[in-house]
Amino acid sequence: MTAQVHEEHPFYLWAFRMLRLDFTGAAFGALFFCLSMTPSLLPRDWLFQGLIGGVTAAIGYGIGVFVSKMVRRFLLARRRWWPPSSVVSYTLKTVTVVLSVAACVLMVIPAAAWQRQVSSLMGMQGPSTLTYLRTFVIAVAVAGVCVAVARVLLEIIKTMARMLIRRWRLSDEVALFVGTAIVVVLVITLVNGVLLRGFLAGANRVFQPQNTTTREGVVQPQQPERSGSPKSFASWDSLGYQGRSFVAGGPDAEELARINGRPAMEPIRAYVGLQTADTDEARMAVLLSELERTGAFEREVLAIVPTTGTGWVNPIAASALELMYNGDTAIVGSQYSYLPSWISVLGDQRKSMQAGRLMIDAVHDRWAELPPGQRPRLLLYGESLGSMAGQGAFDWLPDISRMGFSSVLWVGPPNASPLWRAITARRDPGTPEVEPRYDGGRTVRFSQGNSATEIAADTAAPWDGTRVLFLQHASDPIVWWSPDLLFSRPDWLAEPPGRDRTSSMRWYPIITFWQVAADLTNAASVPGGHGHNYGDFILDGWVGVAAPPGWTPADTERIRLALERDGSYDSLK
Repeated sequence: MTAQVHEEHPFYLWAFRMLRLDFTGAAFGALFFCLSMTPSLLPRDWLFQGLIGGVTAAIGYGIGVFVSKMVRRFLLARRRWWPPSSVVSYTLKTVTVVLSVAACVLMVIPAAAWQRQVSSLMGMQGPSTLTYLRTFVIAVAVAGVCVAVARVLLEIIKTMARMLIRRWRLSDEVALFVGTAIVVVLVITLVNGVLLRGFLAGANRVFQPQNTTTREGVVQPQQPERSGSPKSFASWDSLGYQGRSFVAGGPDAEELARINGRPAMEPIRAYVGLQTADTDEARMAVLLSELERTGAFEREVLAIVPTTGTGWVNPIAASALELMYNGDTAIVGSQYSYLPSWISVLGDQRKSMQAGRLMIDAVHDRWAELPPGQRPRLLLYGESLGSMAGQGAFDWLPDISRMGFSSVLWVGPPNASPLWRAITARRDPGTPEVEPRYDGGRTVRFSQGNSATEIAADTAAPWDGTRVLFLQHASDPIVWWSPDLLFSRPDWLAEPPGRDRTSSMRWYPIITFWQVAADLTNAASVPGGHGHNYGDFILDGWVGVAAPPGWTPADTERIRLALERDGSYDSLK
């Protein structure tokens, strides 16, 4: 009988039988794959799309298998006409296979067009339809691996259930429940307690060696105003890869005088690395000693910059501020991790916030000891994970003013940033999540930051007292990715799209979560003004919140030209 089936029915049905695929699950998997091909925030090449399509297809397959079993057990089990005849059964399976495969292949045509649409918004060239056909092959492979892993876990559950039945005489239902609970707990424990910690520890060992290297062209500074100089309390070797790049970079007094046309001061850049001292408290003590040694508290501006995971400070943000104030500045930062930001965001957010609070409190407390008339203007800057780290120092918005900060610029804040989330949730009624308004813009404002003109309009007077500005692109997955995307449509996807997000993007449960998660890996690889690339307009953000007295648009363009000639923008590429 089996041989007759193999001879009389198409080969792919036999292949499905050999693979033990559920046809309802296959239909759901095809549906999820097709939905995953819809556009998201950033352009996706065929490889990323294949990975995302495979993962979502496997999830859809699992949901389809569950739905099939439930329907058969509770709706069809007692029907006289169930199960259907073999002819009807194979007809249904044939139609399912043909439609599923056809839908997946045909979906490539609009998917490639959507990707070209998203790419054009960012000035990029999109993929051809023929090239995008490779997504289907990758998706099949990825889905197969995911389904295989799920089957192994299911077999473990069944084996454990049989053991419980034999040993404890449990019913089938109770044994399966207990077995499932045990496996789920073990998997969660393995992932969170072993794999995650092991991954973080392994990542530390992988990225730590880079910390001992120095970027090509970077040499030890000789100016005493720089950490790592011969007179510094923080040795050059202890600053780490990013710290050495920071203290050795930027304009010196001679360059500033030439650009601004008047005598300039030597900018102060103070920094400590993880190897500067053994403990957090000891590193902060060295940092404060550096500020005292260099005379940082006597400058016009003192800017605290909580860094990203590896200790990176955006060179444009630092140089722009120094150019604006002709070197009468002190910029301070510290390293707290060897890990890149994307790993720290996923695995160790609390560490970044604790490190940010520690540095901000240490510098602020020393600043607050000065007589009010002798204090420098206190600024705060944070980008990406550095933004989250900076927000960790404040329980609520009024704390920023209470602590004496005059200007705060936070760029590309991760969605989990506590202060950003609270302000966004409490935004003024009728304002969109992508560019909200809070308390009429009295203290905090938001800008999508796609042009200098737009930022100038968003930061226009009147704006008295402390100024807090968030720059956030509508296409930045760092800002918009959240576990909430799994089962809840966010406001930013229910409202009209932002300036660089395609109107074709829709929210689908589970699928949108994975789409935006994939966008995280490509967030900074798009042109300036899009995604997580803010370098082109950070200067405009500084002008909006911390412009010196008498500042004009002509001054802004002069500084922008100087940054372009210096190659600061190129250093981000």
